[in-house]
Amino acid sequence: MVHIAIVEDDDHDKARLKKCLKKYEEEKQERFEITEFSDGEDITTDYTAKYDLILLDIEMAFMNGMSAARRIREVDPDVELIFITNMPQYAIQGYKVNALDYLLKPVSYFSFAETMNKALKRIGASEKKYVVVATKGGKMKVDISSICYVEVLDHLLLYHTVDGTYEARGTLKDTLSQLDERFFSCSRSYVVNLDHVEHYRGNDLTVHGDILPMSRGRRNAFLDALNVRMNGEWR
Repeated sequence: MVHIAIVEDDDHDKARLKKCLKKYEEEKQERFEITEFSDGEDITTDYTAKYDLILLDIEMAFMNGMSAARRIREVDPDVELIFITNMPQYAIQGYKVNALDYLLKPVSYFSFAETMNKALKRIGASEKKYVVVATKGGKMKVDISSICYVEVLDHLLLYHTVDGTYEARGTLKDTLSQLDERFFSCSRSYVVNLDHVEHYRGNDLTVHGDILPMSRGRRNAFLDALNVRMNGEWR
């Protein structure tokens, strides 16, 4: 299932895009989940980084597509962006927000299909897994492999990653449900990524340079999980 957002304020152009998507689905035997927005402001307000591809009109009344793309890129660096426009001189600016391509109105199915082929190839080539983190500035998508450990502190979650620390709302239980088997709950306050464990001694773990306490009752289970991970018995 490919999650696609259409951001277009012209009903006729939106209908044309949906028709192209339906035809492409049937020809390529793909499955799309489509969400529609009528303006750049609509998609960027409380943006959820759940889309694989966004078809984004450049000329819109309240917030244009380029401004919307810049906001989206602040929290979602990986979603594929395709601009839809009748003014190609503006679409050229798409390189600033790492857009995949642009389509000229009226969109022809041939051009649409060629661009979709490129988009799905890039989407399919990505093997990264992500967790959606609700930060103060909105929701952002974090590569799971970059998370060293998650800490509970004063009813907040701190995601300690190789790129920095992100403060978020939520519970450790909810976070665990979004993570995979490489993560282990070593205490009531910490969930660690086994791939980032550098050392352990007694009930202390060193994870990405930080020393974390481990509950005594979880030590044996932790050692078993770490041994399995190190021997490559699961992905």
